[in-house]
Amino acid sequence: MAERIEEVFVVADAGEARETPEVMGFKAYNLLRMARIGLPVPAAFVLGTKFCRDYFERGGRLAPGLCDLMARNIRRIEAASGTGFGSARRPLLVSVRSGAPVSMPGMMDTLLNVGLCDGVLRGMLRMTGNPRLVWDSYRRLIQSFAEVVEGLPGEPFQAAMNERLRHERVASAQDLDFKSLEGLAAEYLEMFREQTGRAFPQEPLDQLEAATEAVFRSWRSPRALAYRRMAGIDDAQGTAVTVQRMVFGNSGGTSGAGVAFTRDPATGASELYLDFASNAQGEDVVSGRHSLHEPNVLADIMPQAFEAILAVRARLEREFADAQEFEFTVQDGRLYLLQTRSGKRTALAALRIAVEMVREGLIGPEQALARLEGIDLGAIRDRRVAAGAPPALCRAVPASIGVATGEMALDAARAEERAAAGAAVILVRGEMATEDVAGIESARGILTAAGSRTSHAAVVARQLDRVCLVACEALRIDMDARRCVIAGRQFREGDVLTLDGRSGEVFAGAVETLDEAPREYLAEVARWREMRRVAA
Repeated sequence: MAERIEEVFVVADAGEARETPEVMGFKAYNLLRMARIGLPVPAAFVLGTKFCRDYFERGGRLAPGLCDLMARNIRRIEAASGTGFGSARRPLLVSVRSGAPVSMPGMMDTLLNVGLCDGVLRGMLRMTGNPRLVWDSYRRLIQSFAEVVEGLPGEPFQAAMNERLRHERVASAQDLDFKSLEGLAAEYLEMFREQTGRAFPQEPLDQLEAATEAVFRSWRSPRALAYRRMAGIDDAQGTAVTVQRMVFGNSGGTSGAGVAFTRDPATGASELYLDFASNAQGEDVVSGRHSLHEPNVLADIMPQAFEAILAVRARLEREFADAQEFEFTVQDGRLYLLQTRSGKRTALAALRIAVEMVREGLIGPEQALARLEGIDLGAIRDRRVAAGAPPALCRAVPASIGVATGEMALDAARAEERAAAGAAVILVRGEMATEDVAGIESARGILTAAGSRTSHAAVVARQLDRVCLVACEALRIDMDARRCVIAGRQFREGDVLTLDGRSGEVFAGAVETLDEAPREYLAEVARWREMRRVAA
């Protein structure tokens, strides 16, 4: 049965049914727009931003009747999908996602696989015929529920995973079979009971209520507050909550999850910029914990899905008249879109994209000039390492452009402290999360051992024009000793590194650089301004 989001997408906002970003949040608003131009969007409903504001006005309590409202709207998704929330035969699982009126990538919480519990396991096994999918989804839900809803630390769960990987002699969770994942889920259930003093909730509507409340709470999380301060976003707006039918990127070799930009957000080049994880869910992509595949891997293993993504790229730019960042899942070879938004980009990319979109007829000069407001165009430089630089220590995956030199800091607090003292800082991390947002803002550059170009933290770094290199396989960090090893060479906190955002190379010490202004694009903007002056 084909799903059309406009038939099931309800703005449940205390009697208001206004389809605006202020009410729905931009995530839901853009989902609705995608569905209405025929793109594949799973059925969903949204709780408007007023419910979040009301939650805090009530001292952190959900509005009366909200749970009944969610139960009624869940029935609309059930009718569209032919599944039932809590059904023992054809269970419906949902994601619960935040969505503010202004884009805040990765600053609030998401829960996946909500509705999975002991009572629906057999039904899901029958429906999918995929025991690995079922047990992998269950262990993911238990851990994310423990961390996001209950506020428990993630380290014990990760330690249990690491022990399971060691015992099975495999490298990653994707390599575990369903019996190992079943055992891990049982272990997680016991850990949940031990740490909370109660059993994991087995009623799907209870899970949904708790997940919704956790997303509301995340509006005031430290990382969200820091990001809004940095971006000048009003704290009073609140977040919407989108409840959407799950699609499963972790259902096998022809499934996966990814994030793509319709244009390169670092340089502005008109080419697909994509990271993809096979047999994975979306959090594997955006969390910054995993190194991912680039487009050629997806094109090789799922060519039809890749061709569909190329078509989506063109349609999104026509619909939104801007470069987009979109999240997607491929389930058994079929593409689904979960989100789109204007892609965060460097100042150089913003300039190039504006000029080239005018040339392509997607926008006019006035619209392009409006998008460039607030950017110091005269300060834009394409900085490169000069010829004759010493040999690089190693190469990582570039997620931004430019060259950054500074002293090494191994955590966000140290980066903030040294930057406040006037030092140029390179933040070096095993993995980078959005909790590091204040450290990212303080640093000139970021280097991580894991992660991807499209993780939420890398997106934020790029938006701030910070040089960012990820997935540096040659990097090993010893936090106890406050030092690291890069390609066999030892460095202590405070030692100077240089990061080249073009090549991905890492250098010891400072190196000579060259700056070049993007004269062609600047001249085009100057011509528009002259045309406007003459017309006035």
